Amino acid sequence: QVQLVESGGGLVQAGGSLRLSCAASGRTLHIESIAWYRQTPGNERELVASINSGGITNYADPVKDRFAISRDNTKNTVYLQMDNLKPEDTGVYYCKADWRWAGRATNSWGQGTQVTVSS
Repeated sequence: QVQLVESGGGLVQAGGSLRLSCAASGRTLHIESIAWYRQTPGNERELVASINSGGITNYADPVKDRFAISRDNTKNTVYLQMDNLKPEDTGVYYCKADWRWAGRATNSWGQGTQVTVSS
């Protein structure tokens, strides 16, 4: 199994910054990609950013040029640097790992961390 623990959420004013962390443990060598998702009440989780084992990143249009995803393989941790935050960035942020074991693709989710941006 792969376990994920998010941290770094909080309350920030519009224009401020936060850095989220997603620490992975377990079968980390089998992780193919890690992504950050955001969920607001009554809505489905939406992809914010992702990074794969080759270091290729992908961003949702609303966060391009404001968010940056990165990873530290020595710590098995993926970060999401969020700058110039807007009230619409408010939500619960989850990280998700896609990994493969015994030829089967599967995924794991963290418990989420709340981000609140005040106007």
